[in-house]
Amino acid sequence: MSPLDVSTDTNPIQRAADDSARAIPPVWPLASSVAVNPYLGQADESLAFTGARLARVAGAPITMPRSWYRSRIVEGAIADVDLREAWADAQGALRPENSRAVKEAAFLEPVRPGALPTIADLAAEVSGVDWPGLIEERLGAWAASYFDEGQALWAGPRGRSAYAAWKGVATHDLTPEIAGLAGFALHVSEAPDAASATMARVTERLGLDADAAQTYFHRLLMTWGGWAQVARYQLWQAELAGGADRTVQDLLAVRLLWEEALFLHYEAQIDQAWAGVRAAHAVPVFPDTDMVVDAILQEALERASQRTLAAALATPTANTDVGDRPGLQAAFCIDVRSEVFRRALESLEPRIQTLGFAGFFGLTAAHRRFASDVEERRLPVLLNPGLGSSASTPADPAEADARVRSRATRAWGRFKLAAVSSFAFVEAAGPLYVGKLLKDGLGLKPRTSGSEPEPRFEPDLSPEARATTAATVLRAMSLTSRFAPLVLLLGHGAEVVNNPHASALHCGACGGYPGDVNARLLAQLLNDRNVRAALAPQGIEIPLDTVFVAGLHNTTTDEVQLFDLNGVSDENVRRVRAWLAAAGVMARSERALKLPRAEEATIGRRSVDWAETRPEWALAGCSAFIAAPRKRTSGRDLAGRAFLHDYDWKQDLDFSVLELILTAPVVVASWISLQYYGSTVSPQVFGGGNKLLHNVTGGLGVVEGNGGLLRVGLPWQSVHDGERHIHEPLRLSVCVEAPREAIANVLGRHPGVRALFDNRWLHLFALDDAGRMAWRYVGDLEWTAIKGFEDPVSNPTLAA
Repeated sequence: MSPLDVSTDTNPIQRAADDSARAIPPVWPLASSVAVNPYLGQADESLAFTGARLARVAGAPITMPRSWYRSRIVEGAIADVDLREAWADAQGALRPENSRAVKEAAFLEPVRPGALPTIADLAAEVSGVDWPGLIEERLGAWAASYFDEGQALWAGPRGRSAYAAWKGVATHDLTPEIAGLAGFALHVSEAPDAASATMARVTERLGLDADAAQTYFHRLLMTWGGWAQVARYQLWQAELAGGADRTVQDLLAVRLLWEEALFLHYEAQIDQAWAGVRAAHAVPVFPDTDMVVDAILQEALERASQRTLAAALATPTANTDVGDRPGLQAAFCIDVRSEVFRRALESLEPRIQTLGFAGFFGLTAAHRRFASDVEERRLPVLLNPGLGSSASTPADPAEADARVRSRATRAWGRFKLAAVSSFAFVEAAGPLYVGKLLKDGLGLKPRTSGSEPEPRFEPDLSPEARATTAATVLRAMSLTSRFAPLVLLLGHGAEVVNNPHASALHCGACGGYPGDVNARLLAQLLNDRNVRAALAPQGIEIPLDTVFVAGLHNTTTDEVQLFDLNGVSDENVRRVRAWLAAAGVMARSERALKLPRAEEATIGRRSVDWAETRPEWALAGCSAFIAAPRKRTSGRDLAGRAFLHDYDWKQDLDFSVLELILTAPVVVASWISLQYYGSTVSPQVFGGGNKLLHNVTGGLGVVEGNGGLLRVGLPWQSVHDGERHIHEPLRLSVCVEAPREAIANVLGRHPGVRALFDNRWLHLFALDDAGRMAWRYVGDLEWTAIKGFEDPVSNPTLAA
């Protein structure tokens, strides 16, 4: 079953519960966190309709305040033409009379609706007891124990469903009764043993029908904060493996029991108000005029950005042809941070060519590190592993020693934190740590290379599989000829300290891990003489003098580490390292202009600064995805805001590479873009909160303070510099150089991807033969010519 499939349960209440579970986005654990689209469950709705839904269930805005758009209108960034086109594109029955009315509305600041109250909210109003806060605290304490992944010394019991485990704890928890909810423990103990039976009983008692249950259930799950997303992650993983999971529904049943207990206690005082709330939930979700205006303003802002991008792509640049054979080729991840470095590297030498490809380099590897048995899925989270790899060598005495040291370190750490020894340890051994604290706190600790032994496929691939894998990857990279003598395969990762969200700075296509392992595995494949011999009959002839070298681009310091340099002359290594170092200086100089308190010479020190909340901006500012030959973007300053994927449709005879790009890298990029969008427009609901208040809990995520709800999404410091937003919330503009018919055919075969474009979670453009944004996708597999490019006769190969 796909993670996007919907339930077929015929019970309307159960179906409402299942639908509400899928309305919640998943969240990955901190060790391998990846960006997630917070609107994943609303992909089949437009921005305005999603705004109406999220306002009802969470009080979450879907766009920036009107003042944001007003300032851009005044500055001239949003032009009248953008407002006219955005207004014309909106649904006729919902939009204002004309674009002038939209512009006038931008100078108003309407009151945004809050979420419909829960019974806990109603009870709090009449009793003066903060029931929502108490529920949040008790549920957070239990969830941190139940979902713990090894951080807690005393973890909660396992082997039971979430609902059963919570009942076992709640029947002994007197906190609600102390607060005034008499008989709560008894109420829980007498509840049905099955979560589904509890949902049926409570919905009947509360007078809920299936229509009202849809958004009421969603509302209750939103009160769980990030814990509901942890449960949704378990559902995602189960379905990816072909199974099922009902943890989200268990959490819903738990929250319904709280509602039932409070309703029974305060029924006489809140019955009338609850009837009104129940009726409001039964009304179909529909946006009001203000929500439609907000969506039009957002569309106008994005069209303004697209005008700027179109102008950049249409502007002629100097000839960037590297000749018959490049002197150096460097393949980077498509990550927007690579755009800055690629541009800098190419400027150093005319015969340097860079390429963009998803950072997992087409290898869906489940990897085990040196001296570790933990499986790291270094691949997009949309996929299952297709092969195994390992840097572990059990027969090596060095590995045995490393495992012993690791066990000793874990045992020592648990001793320091144990209930019996922790206080005595601090008093007795605290002074011994002064030197370490000073060294680490001042950033004086020596930096380590982080390099592990060379990874290998485990089990090894057959000769046929090695050749097939190599051919598939090279074709997907549009790299089948004109190989340089030296080809760099550069993954990327980040170097930071004291940062729970460190993995979020790594490669999203590698599942939240650095991309070094995948790059090294691919370099091994492509350097294999037997593989090259098998590729030649397939039309891929790699010269004998070509060497593939893997590396890792450190996005925090803009330094590049090269691996496994056997077969490369010392002279070539020195020359390439000099180029990479010079490009790093240029990239750091550009990034330093945006980072607070940054200078090129000192920007690298941010990676070892304990107190630095903004070691880098990561993917803040991302706004475009371009799949086209590099010559379309080479020499153009895209300001580190574009994902750049090399793609030559003329080599893609069956358009299988196009299908791969639209269904994998584009979807991953959309998750990144929309996570930044949601964390910016709705930080209270979809943002990670304040880094200064974060505490890691359960090894899963962070809470603000000492407990409560899990905070997911990007921390405030990742989108704001303290004075202004550094990220401009824009839905991603995807530009593809390929025939429109081929693009439409791919969308027709993948309704989930098509929904992202049809409902404008992504914008889609087809480039013409000159690399210009010539056609806009308008939904329903239809296109419209962009003004200035109406004549398809001038572009016959892409006119179809």
